[in-house]
Formats: sequence, structure tokens, C-alpha cells
Amino acid sequence: MPVRDVLQLGNPGLRAVCASVEDPGAPQVTAVLTDMADTLAHCRATTTYGRAISAPQIGAMQRIILVNVDGPWPLINPEIIERSHDTMIVWDACLSFLSIFYQVERHCWVTVRYQDVQGAWHEIRAEEDLSELLQHEIDHLDGILALDRMVDIRTMCTREEFEKRYRAESPYA
Repeated sequence: MPVRDVLQLGNPGLRAVCASVEDPGAPQVTAVLTDMADTLAHCRATTTYGRAISAPQIGAMQRIILVNVDGPWPLINPEIIERSHDTMIVWDACLSFLSIFYQVERHCWVTVRYQDVQGAWHEIRAEEDLSELLQHEIDHLDGILALDRMVDIRTMCTREEFEKRYRAESPYA
């Protein structure tokens, strides 16, 4: 499948709320996941960034995310069903606007309910880096961008400054 263009900041598709997936095993879902995997691999190879991607970032308005930290992990119809009261401030960036970095507030842990590609339901409690990543990607499915969660505009910096000053202590290291 082809590497797709990643929608960029300003594209109205990034603000759309995605539809639920009726049949996680449908060929169309498999095709979207393949395109997401190819696109994510391309982003990682060309930018060194890209731990995950959401379907709307490639123009597929479905509730699908693909995490690739220790291997590809598709989550269909993911939803956060529980959040910690405690929060953390973390650096964030997005493949849809990779030239800027900023700090956001995220919950320290979340419980996520999702379907796999066979349609079986699962729950996972994610903490720290994985928690932050899942919150970021699930937000995409609801038309929420990480910029909407920025804690202070003074934390915003260019990719070049981030890499020089902060990358070593971030999940992107």
C-alpha cells in the first residue's frame, strides 16, 4: 500500500470527529492499517519521529490508531474509560505539525478499551510515556490537537531548538 500524505495543521480533517468502525476485520480497515503502517515507517525513516499515527492524519475518518513502539499495535475504536487524577507535564509534537514542540498536560495513567483486528475487546492500563501517547492519538479521533492542550505558549519552540535543548530527556530520545 502507498505512503499517504499526513494532513497538516490547518486541514479541517484534523478537526473532524471520526466514525466508529463497525467491522474491525473488514478489508477496508486492513487497507487503512497498512497505509498507516507504511506512512508511519516513512515518517520515522525521514524525520526520526513517529511513535504512532491516527487514521484521520492520513484522511481516513475512522476510529483507528496505530502505535509502533515495540512493534505495530493497532487499536480499533479506542476509548479512555478511566484516568488518573494526577497529571504530568510532557513535551509533545505531532506528525501533522512537526516543526513545533510544546509542553502539554496529560494524565499519568489511563485505562483504554479497544478492539483488535479480529473484533475482540481489550483493556490496558497505560502509564507515563504510553499513557501520553495514547491520549495524544485518541484525541485525534475526536478532532482535538495536542496544541489545544498546551500548558503555556512560552513552552513552544521550533524542532531545531527542541532537539538542541530538550530531546535527550524526552520520550523522543
